[in-house]
Amino acid sequence: MSDHIHAQLSGIRVSTTRVGTLVVAGAEPIRFDVFFDYQCPYVYRASLLIDEVRREGRELDVRWRYFSLTQVNSKDDGWTVWDAPRGEPVKGRLAFAAGEAARRQHRFDELHRALLIARHSDRLELDEPEVVESVAAQAGLDMERFKTDLADPSILDSLAADHRHAVTVLGIFGTPTFVFEGGASAYVRLSAPAEAGGSVEVFERLLAVAAEEPRILEIKRPRKPVS
Repeated sequence: MSDHIHAQLSGIRVSTTRVGTLVVAGAEPIRFDVFFDYQCPYVYRASLLIDEVRREGRELDVRWRYFSLTQVNSKDDGWTVWDAPRGEPVKGRLAFAAGEAARRQHRFDELHRALLIARHSDRLELDEPEVVESVAAQAGLDMERFKTDLADPSILDSLAADHRHAVTVLGIFGTPTFVFEGGASAYVRLSAPAEAGGSVEVFERLLAVAAEEPRILEIKRPRKPVS
């Protein structure tokens, strides 16, 4: 664990020239973006880690940004998730629209968490309108406004902007990708949610490697053949 990251998590002001002002003082939170797709189980695991770190008293300022796995895996040049006809079935598009509709009501966090649980814990299909509407209602959204916003032709503009920025500027290829202040970034896959009491340690190690050590470009564990 580097002294820079340890000091940040302890609330002491320090600085680093490699990733800018990653570390902050006092009660200021650790700020970073996470590019995500609701389809991705590793996004769900990352969200559980972030929630647990917060429960253990760490202040995190997380900006969840859209990244479409359907788009990045598409082989159809010129086709986009956000411009495809509304009647065309597009994996993951409805959940992105729902998240943005919730953001317009300042209730993104509530619906974001609920959608991830619905997909990865309850195994519900987020491409089904009735499922998404049920989750939104249970999350306390104004349903009349929610449905109106879902029908807004501009509801996917943020998805388009985030995804294009991720690909063309940041070089992101998958989810979840953490982007820290100063530009350091890492694609992270957790094997399982961190156990209660161990989440801060896992998060500190993530910061130490992903945000503080730019010389490590990739770590990948080999998978042993199944006998």
